[in-house]
Formats: sequence, structure tokens, C-alpha cells
Amino acid sequence: MRVRVGCEFGWDTDGEVPTVMIVRPRPDSEPKIVYESRWFGPSVPVREYTDLFGNICWRFTLPRGPFTVRYDAVVEMARDPDLVVPDARLHPVEELPDDVLVYTLPSRLAESDLMIDRAWELFGATPPTWTRVQAICDFVNSHITFGYGTSSPTLTAAQVLESGKGVCRDFALLAVGLCRAMNIPARYTFGYLPDIDVPDQLPMDFHTWFEAYLGDRWYTFDARFNTPRIGRIVVGRGRDAVDVALSTSYGSAKLAKFVVWADEITAERPGGPPQEDDADALEEAARRPR
Repeated sequence: MRVRVGCEFGWDTDGEVPTVMIVRPRPDSEPKIVYESRWFGPSVPVREYTDLFGNICWRFTLPRGPFTVRYDAVVEMARDPDLVVPDARLHPVEELPDDVLVYTLPSRLAESDLMIDRAWELFGATPPTWTRVQAICDFVNSHITFGYGTSSPTLTAAQVLESGKGVCRDFALLAVGLCRAMNIPARYTFGYLPDIDVPDQLPMDFHTWFEAYLGDRWYTFDARFNTPRIGRIVVGRGRDAVDVALSTSYGSAKLAKFVVWADEITAERPGGPPQEDDADALEEAARRPR
């Protein structure tokens, strides 16, 4: 299947502000980009680089006044839900690969060292398999009440555990913290998630989930929706939300516009930004081999 994804950010600044953005799908994720475009208005120099976690970052300076960044892409991917492997086992720490160990450690927003006793109290009796990670997802899903306006960029996993409120980033942070508290490697992940075979419940936005290492590989878990989904497109991975902020501005920048799209392309639904005619993207994608 083909999925159209993208976003548009609009800022207004009183002066030049150095900025880094992460919105482009990772090259090591399964979807294949068959068309993409990016637009900066007014035009500014942009440098693309890969950060320590393998995320594609754009580095540029916001000019004074109104400024817009727009990204649009069509990706091709299998129409399969997230894998579920109930017999995948958890690994003792001594078996973990060297590059996975960092995801067992506390981080700024996932302070797992503060949740060790609580985690083992809740999940210590579960089998050391997929079942334990799923039990953590079940707990987080039922413990947190989703609500816009209940979170902040500095809210931590331990604070979410205490308050029981948050948005998708908080579901992921708490699950990551509880996994690490039990020596389960977990990394914070975000990207595009179209509403495929599910109701369109909320306005489209970036979505956050997490990945846990078991059975000799990383698997996707989603404590917010807590069910396998179709069409995940990974943009960023890191220790927590600090590592994969959509935009990091080194100065004062007012966000005036924020729009996200993620749609399966069908004859009835071409996808793309609301109320815009972007047939050029679809025509370009259609000319490329499937």
C-alpha cells in the first residue's frame, strides 16, 4: 500500500533563531519513500545530518518574521499490523548487545531508577517473556487518562505515574521507564500513524509509541492504543522525548501553525494536507515502479 504523510509548521519570530527539526522518516525503517518534497518559505540554507540515534535532522536558522516549513512524502509499505510474538523471551542483561545497554539506563524524562520498586511490585510475578512487556502496556493504558492540556515538555515518567494523566508521549515515557526499571531495554519512538481500519477519533498528529528489545530484536509496543496497528512510519528513536523533539529552537519562536497528515492513498482518499490540491505529488508517485 501507499501512504501519504507530511506536516507543516509555521513560526513567527522577533529575530533569527537556530533550529533543528526531525520530521523525515528514518531510512532504516521498513517503508520505502517513493516521493518526497520539502519547502522552506522564505528560502534559507538547510543542512541535513544524522544524529547519534540515526534520526534525520534538518538544521537551519529561522529568519525574523513569519516562516513556514512543509514536508510531504508518499511511502510504500506492507499493509500488515504490528508483529505480536507471545513466546519472545526477555534477555538477561549479560546477553544484551553492547549497543542496546544504553536503553536500560535512566534518562532525563524516563527516570526508571525511581520506579524500580513499583515496577517489580506490579510485574515481578509475570513471565520473563512478551507477556511482561504487554502487562506493562496494559497497566499504562488503564492507568493514564488521555487528555490534551494535561502534559508539558518537561513532564517525566515518574510524574505521569503519580498523576495518571497525559498524552501519547506520556504513555510511551511511562512504559519505557517501567520496562527499564525491570532491565528490559526500551526506546522512545515517534512517527506518522494513519487511521487505517480504525475510526478517525482525533485530529491527525504525530504519534508516540515505544520499542522493547526481546527475542533478539526490537518490537513495537503502543501503550496508548494498546493494539496492533497498520501503517506505522518511524521518524525518530531515542532515549526519551528530549532526543526526538519535532523541533528544537535555540531562542524564542512562536509556533503559529501546526498541521500533520497521514493517510492511506485510495481512489476515494488521496490524502495530503487539508483543503489543498497536491496532485503533483500523487502523479509523481504514480509514475514510479511499485
